[in-house]
Amino acid sequence: MPDANVGEQVASVFERKIGKKPTDQILTSRNLFYALGKDGFKESADGGRLVEYTLMYAENTTFRSYGEWDELDTTRIQVFDAARFDWKIAAGTVSYSNLEKLRAQAGSAKFDLIAERLENGKQSHISDLNRQFWSDGTGSPTDIQGLQFLIDATPTTGTIGGINSATFTWWRNRQASGAQTASAFDNLRASWTSVYNQCGLGGDQELPTDIATTRTVFEGYEQILVAIEQIQVDQKRKNADIGFPNEFLKFKGARCWYDEDAPSGEARMFSSKHIKVTYLKGGWMHMDPAVDPYNQLANVHKLSTYCVMGVNARRHTGVVTAIT
Repeated sequence: MPDANVGEQVASVFERKIGKKPTDQILTSRNLFYALGKDGFKESADGGRLVEYTLMYAENTTFRSYGEWDELDTTRIQVFDAARFDWKIAAGTVSYSNLEKLRAQAGSAKFDLIAERLENGKQSHISDLNRQFWSDGTGSPTDIQGLQFLIDATPTTGTIGGINSATFTWWRNRQASGAQTASAFDNLRASWTSVYNQCGLGGDQELPTDIATTRTVFEGYEQILVAIEQIQVDQKRKNADIGFPNEFLKFKGARCWYDEDAPSGEARMFSSKHIKVTYLKGGWMHMDPAVDPYNQLANVHKLSTYCVMGVNARRHTGVVTAIT
């Protein structure tokens, strides 16, 4: 006789559920987001129309050698300007119906549906912020202008913070090509060294603290170190606590790590002295209480971040491009 509905075995035997929470199948490590939460990259602001960095961009040229009775140059020299960055909004909603809420009461639910919906919303927000922190800002005028915008692969063009890089050479990040000459990654160390040293301008106060890249480039650099016996393949690298569990390598003292959202074939060098994520107080991953749509039996939470990613000295940041 055919089954009337689900069949005898389904009707007579309980399901066996393994685990108390849904298992993630989609999220990545979001390493840039967590790195920016450490070591002074992130700071809060008490309001303000925009974020402004005051810049000293020229020397006072009245200082030079003079003769005994020469008149001193009293010309007023313009030496200051400002870079300005507008606030951006990243947001989303978490919704569930009254029926869903009532059906998922304790004792009848396989897991806490509402709590896990909210956690999914939080993690989705982090993923979106991570992607936007990498962005070049061209997708939409509302996008956060991220690392690809601030540390440009073509630094001689573009207007960053209101300052034209084509006109003002001091407002350009460093850049070099990492394209191979004969074998894979054979130009990686030389190109990284060039950009790293240019960022420091011969001193040690402005050197990059972080090098963020793709997994492919990260593994290429790792193999270089293995080849010259600087590390062992199974060596446990320590001091890796910047907010995510992935271990990282060092390059001249800078932490080297990878992110799944990083642009292919590129590595960016920066520090918290010059790359900043500023957020409005009360506006960092803020979850509003649930509200009821007036014409629906439902609940909606709004999750939002009000922030800006900016740079105050592009010449101390850099990018290696075309890494092969």
